[in-house]
Amino acid sequence: MSNRYQPRVEQIDERNWLLRFGDQISEECAQRVQLAEQLAAAGFAEQLYDLVPAYTTLLLSFRMPSSDRRQLKIALEALVQEVFDSSLELNEGNLVHLPVYYGREVALDWAEVELQTGLSFERVCELHQRQAYRVYAIGFAPGFAYLGTTPEEIRVQRKSTPRLSVPRGSLALADNQTAIYPAVSPGGWQLIGRSPIKMIDWQSDSLMPLRTGDKVLFEAINKADFLRLGGCLDAA
Repeated sequence: MSNRYQPRVEQIDERNWLLRFGDQISEECAQRVQLAEQLAAAGFAEQLYDLVPAYTTLLLSFRMPSSDRRQLKIALEALVQEVFDSSLELNEGNLVHLPVYYGREVALDWAEVELQTGLSFERVCELHQRQAYRVYAIGFAPGFAYLGTTPEEIRVQRKSTPRLSVPRGSLALADNQTAIYPAVSPGGWQLIGRSPIKMIDWQSDSLMPLRTGDKVLFEAINKADFLRLGGCLDAA
């Protein structure tokens, strides 16, 4: 493997193994994680209970402990080798358009964002919509998609004291990431808007509108459209 980062296969416990593909968030590393997920799903289909991709890692959870840990580690190392030998010509994920109301009444941290960036809030919103964001991982809560990376001009720090309750659908910034809170929950990201789209729908066959590897493009809508599409101005 010619990559400067030496990938690792780590056993977490009897049923869980972690594959590490890098130590920095990047498009290339995300593609390797995505390819590893595909290969693992195909090669260990009957044995796996779950696969959890993240920015630089892939967690494999097996239904039963392996009777031969050494052979399993060799197989996982071979999978990692195949990933690094690949040209990474993956099928692109879907491009998903998500409507967002950037009104200050729902952008609860607009003043703090202005202070940290030195930009007007309107300029922050304009820059936020200018590019598509990759879904690097889904976690923290069901439907919470970690999207990146944001333009340097609008990167902000997390709140020093997290909120006890972030409204459902809140669009947020933190460091070089952006995300939509799928449900009311505690959270420390800076809130700049709200989307009417359900990020987790337990009644839907697809469950979530986003998958790892998808690209997301945010599109500004006005207050009337936000409410028409099911958005809520309340804190809940």
